[in-house]
Amino acid sequence: MKGSVVSSVKEAPVKVLRRLLDSPGIHQGPACFDGLSAKLIERAGFQYCFTSGFSMSAARLGLPDAGYMSYGEMLDQGQQITEAVSIPVIGDADNGYGNAMNVKRTVKGYIRAGFAGIFIEDQISPKACGHTKGRKVVPREEAVMKIKAAVDARTESGSDIVIIARSDARQAVSLEEALQRSRAFADAGADVLFIDALESKEEMKAFCEVSPLVPKMANMLEGGGKTPILDPQELEKIGFKIVVYPLSLIGVSIRAMQDALTAIKGGHIPPPGSMPSFEEIKDLVGFNTYYEEEERYATSLDQLPSTRGESSK
Repeated sequence: MKGSVVSSVKEAPVKVLRRLLDSPGIHQGPACFDGLSAKLIERAGFQYCFTSGFSMSAARLGLPDAGYMSYGEMLDQGQQITEAVSIPVIGDADNGYGNAMNVKRTVKGYIRAGFAGIFIEDQISPKACGHTKGRKVVPREEAVMKIKAAVDARTESGSDIVIIARSDARQAVSLEEALQRSRAFADAGADVLFIDALESKEEMKAFCEVSPLVPKMANMLEGGGKTPILDPQELEKIGFKIVVYPLSLIGVSIRAMQDALTAIKGGHIPPPGSMPSFEEIKDLVGFNTYYEEEERYATSLDQLPSTRGESSK
C-alpha cells in the first residue's frame, strides 16, 4: 500500500488514524464483522479497518442491514472488535440511532468502546443498506445538526475521534443534493466526507472537488454495487484518501461455509487445502499466547497432580 505509516503499538489508535489521513497516498481498510475477522485484517498487514453494519447484522442476527441492529448491539459487537486488535477501527454508527441528542450519546459510547473513527449517515429510521432500494434521507438541516452534535460530543468527551459524514442523498434525492450536504457537513466539522452509491467516475470526481481540504472516502462494494470498482491508484488519482471494502470478508466466508456444508452433507470433510490446520487455527485465535501467559502466572499448586475425583475411591 502506498503511503505506509509505521506506528508504535503504544500509540493511541485515533492518533494512528489521524496520521494516516495526513500521510501521502490512499489507505485501504477492509471491513470486519467480529473479533476474528478484525484479527485477520490486522495480521494481513492493514493499518486500520472498518466495521460493516451489513456484515455485522448478517453475522450476529442473520438478518438484513435494514435497521434491525440496535445501538446497544452495534456497540457490544464493536467493543469486541476494538478489544481484539491494536489497529484503529472505524465504526459504522448508521444514522446515529435517533435525533441529534441520540447522536451525541452514540458518539460518546463509541469513544468509550475504543473506536478511532465513526461514520454517521443522513438516512431516516429505519435505515436501509447502501446500494439498495428504498433509501430516504432526513432534511438537510437536520442532517447537518447531527454532524454538529457529533462534533460537540467529541469535544465534551475530550476525544479526537475521527468523524466521517455519510450522505445517502445521491440515491434518495440527487447528486447535487448529496454534494451540497457534503459541503455543509465539512463546514459543520466533519473530518472525512463520504457519499454512498456514486454511479460513475465523473460523479466521483465531482465529489472529490467538494471541500478539497477534507479527505474523501470511497466505498468499493464488491459483487455488483452502483459505484464503479476502481483500483487504489485510480481512486487516489481521482482524489480519495481512504477506501473501504465492505463485503469481501463476509462474502468469502459465506461461500466457504456453503462449500464446507456441502462436503459434510456428502460424507466428507473439507480438504486440507481449503482450511487452516488445527494448529494454525489455535495460533490465530490466541492459544499460543494463552499458554505463554499461563506459564508466566503458574504457581507451585499448578504443578501438582490433579486429585479431582480421587476422594471417592
